[in-house]
Amino acid sequence: MRPAGGLEAALRRRLESGGKCLVPYLTGGLREDWLEVVRAIAGAGADAVEVGIPFSDPVMDGPTIQQASDRALRSGATPVSVLDELATVDAGVPLAVMTYYNIVYRFGHERFARTLVSSGVAAAILPDLPLEESGAWTAAADLAGVETVMLAAPTAPDERLPLVCHRARGFVYGVGLLGVTGERSELARSATVIARRLKSVTDKPVLVGVGISSPAQAAEVCADADGVVVGSAIVRRLLEGADPEQIAATVAEFREALDVLAAGVGQG
Repeated sequence: MRPAGGLEAALRRRLESGGKCLVPYLTGGLREDWLEVVRAIAGAGADAVEVGIPFSDPVMDGPTIQQASDRALRSGATPVSVLDELATVDAGVPLAVMTYYNIVYRFGHERFARTLVSSGVAAAILPDLPLEESGAWTAAADLAGVETVMLAAPTAPDERLPLVCHRARGFVYGVGLLGVTGERSELARSATVIARRLKSVTDKPVLVGVGISSPAQAAEVCADADGVVVGSAIVRRLLEGADPEQIAATVAEFREALDVLAAGVGQG
């Protein structure tokens, strides 16, 4: 059993070296080779890997990740099977799971937190669990050593953001736009705005996700943010049949764009 924890520490190491953080997402159980994809993503320069536990009603997710969840569920993926398989992989970077609160509630808070730890998972992202209702879960997570990443919406009032940041563990997830996950042709202005607003109230790592569709967009938002979460651009390629090496190449393009940005900032 690998010890869980260390997501924030890993992100801070990247930031302290002058870099920007990259956290790709994939849907657990999507294909038979999904654990190979986890390893490939980690090896291509990701600072952590976010694994989605498939759910039948993924309210935050757009068509691409919904399709991936449906396919994984039809293939027999369950929360237990995804976590059992994660327990067998040593990715070399922290793992976070993203899922919906109904799964956690049905597991039981303490049992779910313990299961994450026994599966080597450092952190959990529960996008439909509001801050005001998160106390029972976060207490169990803190006790078990699981970092709970909190989300900040672009519509959040200024007085709410410090509360979200105070409760966040691992990193603060700035939601880049109103709406569901998915690829967009242009970066939403709200992505850079939420990054700046969050950076003004916390020293925790601030990563922006939702609508980050290309390496250029990742670099654009990271002029203000500490890093990005990239989901649909990865999952689309998985649905199209890209093999682990091809997925690694896609992740490497994002890594290169962020490294070029960081090098330019450092020289400036």
